[in-house]
Amino acid sequence: MAAAAPPPPPSAAPEPSMGPPETAPIGHPLFTRIRLATPLDVPYIHKLIHQMAVFERLTHLFSATESSLSSTLFNSAPFQSFTIFILELSSSPIPSLPSSSPAFTPIEKTFNFDLPINDPEKDVFSVHYGQDQVVIGGFVLFFPNYSTFLAKPGFYVEDLFVRECYRRKGFGKMLLSAVAKQAVKMGYGRVEWVVLDWNVNAIKFYEQMGAKVLPEWRICRLTGDALQSYETANI
Repeated sequence: MAAAAPPPPPSAAPEPSMGPPETAPIGHPLFTRIRLATPLDVPYIHKLIHQMAVFERLTHLFSATESSLSSTLFNSAPFQSFTIFILELSSSPIPSLPSSSPAFTPIEKTFNFDLPINDPEKDVFSVHYGQDQVVIGGFVLFFPNYSTFLAKPGFYVEDLFVRECYRRKGFGKMLLSAVAKQAVKMGYGRVEWVVLDWNVNAIKFYEQMGAKVLPEWRICRLTGDALQSYETANI
């Protein structure tokens, strides 16, 4: 009687899948881009500044108009004077810019959230690139200053603002990091800004980013009638 054939060797175990199961939810991606602002952004910038004044309880100091912003913000090359980074967001990949400044390459990043973000002001802050629509979610305005102790220029951040529905999701950090990255690229010595003493969430956020809060320093400001009185001052 012939010997039975040996059993076939065991099959190799299948490679474990490194991705989620096909039936697993993939979440809700949000595509973002930081780019340089242009004069066409002034209506959005004006609305963002007003929302910031409301948040900071300083609407009694708000007097900017679209006209005054247009006449003062875009008179110099980027990073040589007042510069604004705009945060754009979209649930679809953001199309390329029609044209961009050689001074700055836009920064793009994709976030993934468990739930979609409800933006009640989406239409008010929408920008169209052909058939594509993106939403402006925030901005940061900064300009050069100088440290005599370091003998180096730096950047002073005048305003950093993210609209309410997009807060606490990493977008403020993305904007401020873009300013710090540009400062390093240009060989600058530091980035500075101020924070309201009651805004404990912002203070904690800045400290987590590595910033030092300097409580021993106070802001001194001449403005309004106090400043105008120097027009006829006998110096």
